[in-house]
Amino acid sequence: MDNIRQTYRQEVIDLVEPVIESGLMELIDIECLKMKSRWVVRIYIDKENGVTLDDCAEISNSVGDLLDIHDIPPGPYTLEISSPGLNRPLLKDKDFLKYRGSRVTVRVKKILSGKRKFCGKLINFMQEGKNKTLIVDEEGKLYHIPREIVSKANLEYEL
Repeated sequence: MDNIRQTYRQEVIDLVEPVIESGLMELIDIECLKMKSRWVVRIYIDKENGVTLDDCAEISNSVGDLLDIHDIPPGPYTLEISSPGLNRPLLKDKDFLKYRGSRVTVRVKKILSGKRKFCGKLINFMQEGKNKTLIVDEEGKLYHIPREIVSKANLEYEL
């Protein structure tokens, strides 16, 4: 089932990303989930100064028509369009570059410096050849986290 979900996810990305970008918005993430009787397609979008309800409605209309025409995913589905929220996920390399200086939570696939979760300020994101590294300052201690072991990263909402 995971392969099917990933295949539909990639097909949806390929179809809808140009539509979203033409509206001067950014595709953050897509989830394709199979429920008992239907699919759920969740699309997270963002733009400078945040998305509005009107933005979500506009994208929903455009994307819904596109998914219907291409029958992806096949059969009945529910389409959900929303902003990524205050604790926005950081999924792409450009996200790590854009949000340098912000508070983040980073979870890693394997233990690094005795930890699997790091919470602090994202100081930098560097790429040297194929090696990519996040530098996170957690209470004055710098951690160099290889990008390939990051399982999840999110912005942390700051008051």
